[in-house]
Amino acid sequence: MRALAPVAVLLAASACAHFESSREIVDLTHPFDAQTVYWPTEEGFVLEGAPGAVTDGGYYYEAHRFRAAEHGCTHIDAPVHFSATGQHVDEIPLEHLIGPGIVVNVEAACLEDRDHQVGVADLQAWEKEHGEIPRGAIVLLYTGTSRFWPDRARYLGTSERGAAAVASLHFPGLSADAARWLTLERAVVAVGIDTASIDHGPSKRFETHQALFAANVPAFENVAALDLLPARDFEIV
Repeated sequence: MRALAPVAVLLAASACAHFESSREIVDLTHPFDAQTVYWPTEEGFVLEGAPGAVTDGGYYYEAHRFRAAEHGCTHIDAPVHFSATGQHVDEIPLEHLIGPGIVVNVEAACLEDRDHQVGVADLQAWEKEHGEIPRGAIVLLYTGTSRFWPDRARYLGTSERGAAAVASLHFPGLSADAARWLTLERAVVAVGIDTASIDHGPSKRFETHQALFAANVPAFENVAALDLLPARDFEIV
């Protein structure tokens, strides 16, 4: 069975001078544990097992089982998630998951508006300061929301669970117009954000998912540690 959204190990390596070493690796993922934030309709991450022990054969052995929904913690949304003709995760070319990264810092706007949608103007403002977004780039959006992890009420806008909780979600996202602009005008290969969805919390039709996935551009959600990265000149794996 093909998975829609398996765990993505996101790492960013930078050679910028302000890093302590010439090449620092930054882990952009949240941990999987009992506190991991999942979409309100999902159970969450469940770990089953027991502490390790020395076997009758005289050697130590430890093994566990886990179960989890696809859409929680740091993960990748494959295009087939919202596009019947979209790629499954095993069909996404590896060169679309490895490449130059940029971080668009929209923290100030998101602090003013919990439901801010990152628009074309935000992206063009970034370009005015840092240069044009390179073709084939992986664009990461830093809204500042990751600082609230794993406080569900502050991270998602609600601590409620179940289908009814979806109407109470409040967090920033990428606008559908900006998604189309990134795919058509800048030919980006992936987009990521430090919130629970690439669409903002109040979305009802998930237009941004639809716009990205129609172009086979996957999305990374619940990305961590974007505040540790420079605006550009680093690689994403």
